[in-house]
This record gives sequence, C-alpha cells and structure tokens, in this order.
Amino acid sequence: MTENADKPLAEEKQPLKVALLGCGVVGTEVVRILTERADDLAARVGAPLEIAGIAVRRAGRTRDIAVDPALITTDAQALVSRGDLDLVIEVIGGIEPARGLILTALENGASVITANKALLAEDGPTLFAAAEKYERDLYFEAAVAGAIPILRPLRESLAGDDVVRVMGIVNGTTNYILDKMDSTGAGFDEALEEAQALGYAEADPTADIEGFDAAAKAALLASLAFHTRVSIADVHREGITEVTATDIASAREMGCVVKFLAICELDEASDSVGARVYPAMIPLSHPLASVRDAYNAVFVESKAAGQLMFYGRGAGGAPTASAVLGDLVSAARNRLKGVPGVGESSYTQRAARPMGATMTRYHVSLDVADKAGVLAAVAHAFAEHDVSIQTVRQEGRGGDAQLVVVTHTATDAALSATVEALRDMDIVREVSSVMRVEGD
Repeated sequence: MTENADKPLAEEKQPLKVALLGCGVVGTEVVRILTERADDLAARVGAPLEIAGIAVRRAGRTRDIAVDPALITTDAQALVSRGDLDLVIEVIGGIEPARGLILTALENGASVITANKALLAEDGPTLFAAAEKYERDLYFEAAVAGAIPILRPLRESLAGDDVVRVMGIVNGTTNYILDKMDSTGAGFDEALEEAQALGYAEADPTADIEGFDAAAKAALLASLAFHTRVSIADVHREGITEVTATDIASAREMGCVVKFLAICELDEASDSVGARVYPAMIPLSHPLASVRDAYNAVFVESKAAGQLMFYGRGAGGAPTASAVLGDLVSAARNRLKGVPGVGESSYTQRAARPMGATMTRYHVSLDVADKAGVLAAVAHAFAEHDVSIQTVRQEGRGGDAQLVVVTHTATDAALSATVEALRDMDIVREVSSVMRVEGD
C-alpha cells in the first residue's frame, strides 16, 4: 500500500459551499464552468465545489445555465449571512449593495472573489481591512484585465523585485475604437457605433470612453505594484472623445499610433506614486503598439526582471470567468489548508504624485497666421515655460499655416501652461490638437 492510499480523494471530502452574487454574462459563464468541469476543479482544489446559492435581481428570468431553480434567490443579504458558506463570488458590480454584501460575507466566514474594480478603487481599504480582521481571502484578478494574469504576478511573482513602471491598455472598448480609427480611417462616432453593434461597448459607453473604467484599474495596478494605497481619486483621467482622425494621421506620420493608456509610475526621488489614464501616441516599435481590436496588454518594468508584457482578452464572459475561477481555486485551496493567502501589501504609504509634476512629452498642432516671425514667437512661448522643442513641422495653406510641435520631456504643468499661453496669442488661430507622447 502506498503512503497516500489511505488519504481521502477529493470527491470523498466535504464539499466547499460556493455562493454567487450576480448571474449576468460573467456569472452565467462561472456557473457553466463550475457545473461542466466539476470533477476537474475538485481534483485541482482537493475537494468538490458545490453551488449553494445564486443571488439575482429577477428570479424568473430565463438563464442559459443548468442549475437547480431552488438555488436561485433574490435575497442576496440572506444568502451571504447564512454562515455556512466557504466562498462567495461577487459579479454584480457597482458600489452598493456590493460593498455591504462583501463585508457581510467576510464577517460570516466566507472568502470572497470579486471582479468589482470600481468598488475596490473607491473603498478597497475597508474591504481589505475586513478580510484581514476575519482572516479570509479577498481576491480580485478579474477586476483589471479579464483573463490576463497580471495582479497575481505583481502581488506574488514580483514580490521580491522593485517595480518602477506599469503601462497598459486595460480597456478593450477604447482599444477597439482607436484601432478602427487607425486601420480604417473611421471617425470616433463611427468607430463607437461599430463597437456598440459588436457588443464591445455598452449602450451608455461613458465609463469606457471617458476613462472611468481604466482609472479604477490603474488605481488597483498602482496599489499592488508599489505597495501603497491608491484610490481612483488619485488617478488623473482623460477620455478618448476628443481624439480625431487628424490626431491618428499625425501619429502615423511620426511613426506612432494612438493608444488609450493607463500609466503607473514610482518616482524614487520623492518616493511618490503617479497614476494616469489618457490617449497618447506611442512608437510603432513599442510592444503595446501592436495590441489590436478589443485586446488588453500590460507592460511592466522592474529593476531585476526588466521588461515584461502580459497580453490577452480583456473582457467578455469567458475571459473574465477564467480569472474568477483561478481566484476561486486559490481561495478554495487556502480554505482547505485553514490559512488565508497573500493579503494586501500597503506598507509603504507613499504619497500620490500630482499630474503637474509628471514628466512627459507633448505633440501640439497649431493653426497660425502664415507670416514672418510666427515660428519664432511660438518657439519663444515654449522657451518661456522651460519646455524644449524636439521637432517642428510647418505646412502653409494660403494665409494660414499649421505648425506641428513635438517637445522634449518636461513637467506636465509646464506643458499645460505653454499650451494656454499659445491659445492667448493673436497669431495662433487655434490649438487644434494636444496629445502626449509616451513609450520612448
């Protein structure tokens, strides 16, 4: 008889009870995987995973899942208060009632897996404190980039390294829109309509195109990468609604492409963390430039490991469910061992760096009067604010001309002040485009 012959098999152990909050696109896929791959998941965990309840808004709605109707409930509060749950999966989104339900689940002894980036970015400290108090797991891999495993590498694989920068495309909707504008010449509105028709964008796309979704994800990435607490209020946010076909064409002329980026940086001199999301030009040689369609990618730079990139589908039911199930297996294993996993790492308490102190470059397009002395006057405006010009291109159009200026690196405050000064000049008819340049 072998040493392990008398050890119980996974199916002989008591099942771990799992409750699901929300059964939309992601929740339905989670239930399907839990049901269809029950034996495989039990073998990986070491015990069966049993669905103990599913909280929904409307119990009578038709759902494409094979599950006992008796498990469906509209009383989410009662479900998470039962006291016999081992694991709770939250995929309802929003701030409330999600926050209250997660806190109740932790208080009643369940570990929690969530995909709720908005809640974590707004009030993560409260949730992490509760998980620590009740010695339970709070996992959220699905909250940032769908199926891409980025949070666990930041939290665990790179725990012994010093991450200095994280830059990524973390919103599939905006990447699809900008990609179509670049590849087909479509305008913003046309590309947005196509994204909505394909299901990449919601009927109300505000959270995506105005950058709220990406800002929440940037807050989570910065928090994990730099071991400090960064909230969505600390993230500088600009959306993509002002990006024009002319911007796309200008980027192409520079050997660049426009991408909507989330950028998180550690400034070691001031021991502060900066986080920002906005559209920017990046060189075609940069790995993120080749990320097309609705895909996501995150580029990490650390002192020892160097440059790393994580790439994959960033949205959709199946990719997000994959990340949820990965967290579920990890939390279930910890449950069987009787110990929580790696918790929040926020020992540094670094300050949030203001956007004005951020070092960046600008691409500025100006419509100006086509006459002698204009170029010198524009150059003087840049010099007055200590902004060095890298290149200038001028094109004449009758009595008007267009100047395209690309700057060297300067503080964002100095660059913004320069642009405002240009707008006040009589010779400048219009500042037609301002876009940052990243990734050099």
